[in-house]
Amino acid sequence: MAYDRYIAICHPLHYEMVMNWKYCAEIIFLVWVTGILYGILHTSGSFSIHFCSNVVNQFFCEIPQLLKLSCSGLKLIEVGVLVFSIIVGLDCFTFIVISYVVIFKTVLRIPSEKGRQKTLSTCIPYLTVVSMLLLSSCIGYLRPSPYTPSYLDIGLTVLYALLPPLFNPIIYSMRNKNIKCVLSQLWRF
Repeated sequence: MAYDRYIAICHPLHYEMVMNWKYCAEIIFLVWVTGILYGILHTSGSFSIHFCSNVVNQFFCEIPQLLKLSCSGLKLIEVGVLVFSIIVGLDCFTFIVISYVVIFKTVLRIPSEKGRQKTLSTCIPYLTVVSMLLLSSCIGYLRPSPYTPSYLDIGLTVLYALLPPLFNPIIYSMRNKNIKCVLSQLWRF
C-alpha cells in the first residue's frame, strides 16, 4: 500500500505502467507465499515444543503465551522464528517510513493548498490504520510481561487484534462524502 501511494503521488504519470496487473499479481503472490511460509515455521516450531500445561491465558494461542508454557529447551526454534519475524517486520516498517518521507517531501513541493490537501487525504487513512496497528502491537509486546496481570494481557491482545480491523473500514469510508454528511448530521443532534 505504501508503494502504491508512493508511485501514485511521486510518479503519477508512470502509475499505470508500474502498477499494472502483472506487478500487482506478483505482490499478491509474494504476500501469500510469505504468509504460508511464516505459518509453517510457527506451526512446526510450536509443535516441536513440549508444554508443561495446556491452559493458555488468552482467547487465542499467541506465540509468546505458548512460550511461557514451554518446559523444554526446544523453544529456541520458536524464538528464532520470532527474531526472524521482528527483522522482517522492521524491514517493512522501514520501507513504509522511507516511502512516506519521500511522499511528504513531494507533497510539500505541490504549489496549491488544495492539491496538498487532496494528496494528503489519500495517505492519512492508511497511515492512521498502520500506526494504530503498530502502536497497539508495541503496547502489547514491548512491556515487561512478568509484571502485568493476565487480564491486562487479554485486554492488550484485544486491543491489537480487534481494533485495527474494526476501524479499518470506518477510517477508509471517511473519505466518502455521503458518510461525512450523515456523520455531520448525527453530530448535530
